[in-house]
Amino acid sequence: MAPAPRSIHVLLAGLATLGAVGPAAAAEPDEPANVAPLRVMSFNIRYGSARDGENAWPHRKELVAETIKAFAPDVLGTQETLAFQRDDLLERLPGYAAFGVGRTDGQDEGEMMAVLYRKERLEKLDGGHFWLSETPGEVGSRSWDSSLPRMCTWLKLRDRTPGGAGVFWFFNTHFDHRGPQARAESASLVRAKIAEIAGDGPAILTGDFNAAPGSAPYQNLFGDAGAGASLRDSYAEKYPDGEPGEAAGTFGGFRREERSDVRIDWLAVTPHWTIEDAAIDRTHRDGRTPSDHDPVTAVLRRTAPAAE
Repeated sequence: MAPAPRSIHVLLAGLATLGAVGPAAAAEPDEPANVAPLRVMSFNIRYGSARDGENAWPHRKELVAETIKAFAPDVLGTQETLAFQRDDLLERLPGYAAFGVGRTDGQDEGEMMAVLYRKERLEKLDGGHFWLSETPGEVGSRSWDSSLPRMCTWLKLRDRTPGGAGVFWFFNTHFDHRGPQARAESASLVRAKIAEIAGDGPAILTGDFNAAPGSAPYQNLFGDAGAGASLRDSYAEKYPDGEPGEAAGTFGGFRREERSDVRIDWLAVTPHWTIEDAAIDRTHRDGRTPSDHDPVTAVLRRTAPAAE
């Protein structure tokens, strides 16, 4: 028999090589491990009309924006945000959209729980607001011993990334700073509302809760006896014995050394998420912080591939 042409030998050798290395080198493009996790931030930026002197908004808005850019969140819950602060941030953070209303009139008056999200990755499917009161659908309402109207803003978002977070719900709130009963009742209300709005779907909650871990609001939000969504404290889960060498306080003045040792800013998640990282962002410039609160962050991944 005549020897096979050289071209056939080359083809067979090539096929053999492919067969040897193909399975090991092949990548699953939609495999969750290869998809960027969801980066989440919560940040009380301090209302911009406050008479803060050298720490007033015009003197620190660039540092606030730079702090956000450095972490590069896919979704960010802000607190105490006035309409002009929202606009300042959008101007400095191209690629983000914002959703929020003022707590006073449900439009632009008063502080917002404005949520910023990365438009390229996340699509807004739905959204709304409720007030932390006995009549949560009533704009500007307050109850119990609350000193001011308080509210929660929520979004239903879809992650456009194949194999990413899929459809999930994001809630952002700010509890009253004076009323202990209002804080406790607000925690129960928010937990119930997450279950009502998101059902058994994946949800994330960010906010300034004006309460310490172990307090009544904390127990109402995270405790086993509470009714509503099952929530986990991302920072406490990451550091059950405390963060080595670091104080966990998130509130104080505008200088690094003025921070308290009480963590009142929380980032909570339902059981649908793996917490890859959680942190308190301690950014400062020459000892001066971007706000009187430190932002808190988490890096999350859906525990199972999203099929939505």
